[in-house]
Amino acid sequence: MGRVGWQTRGMGGELRVRGGGSGEPVLILLHGLGATGDVWAGWEPLLARDWPGRWLAPDLPGHGGSAELPEYTFDALAEAVGTLVTPGEHTVVLGHSLGGVVATFLPVTAVVALGVKVSWSTEELERARSLAGRPVSWFDSPEDALARHLRVSGLGGLVGAEHPAARAGVREQDGRWRLALDPRAFGVGAPDMAGLIARSPAAVTLARGEHDPMNTGDQLEQFGRPVVTLAGLGHNAHVESPHQCLALLPGVA
Repeated sequence: MGRVGWQTRGMGGELRVRGGGSGEPVLILLHGLGATGDVWAGWEPLLARDWPGRWLAPDLPGHGGSAELPEYTFDALAEAVGTLVTPGEHTVVLGHSLGGVVATFLPVTAVVALGVKVSWSTEELERARSLAGRPVSWFDSPEDALARHLRVSGLGGLVGAEHPAARAGVREQDGRWRLALDPRAFGVGAPDMAGLIARSPAAVTLARGEHDPMNTGDQLEQFGRPVVTLAGLGHNAHVESPHQCLALLPGVA
């Protein structure tokens, strides 16, 4: 896979996967809830220059062009993404938010979990369950659908309507538009991060943007793994500054 392009992979459901490069180490990039693998578009020139192996950026199940799941659990998401992991290969995963949780399930060498929300209130979980129970919203124009997608994914103000991460987040059907997101994915729940990190076979690093409202440095430090705070960045630090986030990866100078 020397050139950048899309492919489909998966067992029991297809994954839309963007990738490039060749050989090892393998880098898997996992986006957050509501986004798609296109959020990593700004990384491609840096990966071509600085990453020595190949890289893969899937749409998580129920997002973008990937198949929906009968039920959204962290285990089910990880099982789907796990089809991208080849036993015996040196594999590093950088996951953002929901993707960071999924990354801790995978049998890989190293994990960087960026912007993971580790503390959930009852009210927050109830709101997530309410969102998961809502029907798909339909829009009469792509512009309205795009605006909603950018709000839901947290990308508003960070990317424009023509950015790949915006366009991939909406879908047209019979002259109407919707988000390319299964709303049931909001019901995935709160992760047991202490247990996941303790059981992960990988070397886990926790990272956050300095201005990320989803977590604090103290919350992340309780897990006893290295914590990195990226100065000046927010929750979508990987979109704001690909260069700073790429430097989190082992093997990148």
